[in-house]
Amino acid sequence: MFKEIMGIPAHALLVHAAVVFVPLLVLFALGYALLPRLRARIGWVAAILAVVAPASALVAKLSGEELKQVLVEKGYPPSILDQVTEHQEYGDLMFWYALGLAVATGLLLFATSGHPRARALPTWVNLVLAGIVVVLGVFAAAYVYLTGDSGAQAVWEGVL
Repeated sequence: MFKEIMGIPAHALLVHAAVVFVPLLVLFALGYALLPRLRARIGWVAAILAVVAPASALVAKLSGEELKQVLVEKGYPPSILDQVTEHQEYGDLMFWYALGLAVATGLLLFATSGHPRARALPTWVNLVLAGIVVVLGVFAAAYVYLTGDSGAQAVWEGVL
């Protein structure tokens, strides 16, 4: 399904969505969590990114798994497959942190929405959710970097 797009490995193209949307989710989720005065302006963006970012990370993950299978079938050497495996492990963690951040952001959006059920929540819930968003945001950003760096090294090491 995610093997090729117009003769190019799909992963090389699809990964760019995750590289853009996950950091944007981090940025807007942290902004929403840490800057309450901006919540009315950026809440809708955070909500959209909470759906789009983990979806893009999942598509990148699935296309990467298919690309790895192609490399195995073509008999790439273990040294390259080891680099791909390291990259895959970072990508798997990046997906889970992005998904966790999306869920925490959604919960924070609900908790601060003014909905009657949200108003019944204790005030400390907002602080705990904001803290979770910050922690998951830091991890998601770190793993976007680690995933991208390991992927770039696997492709470009020794080329330039």
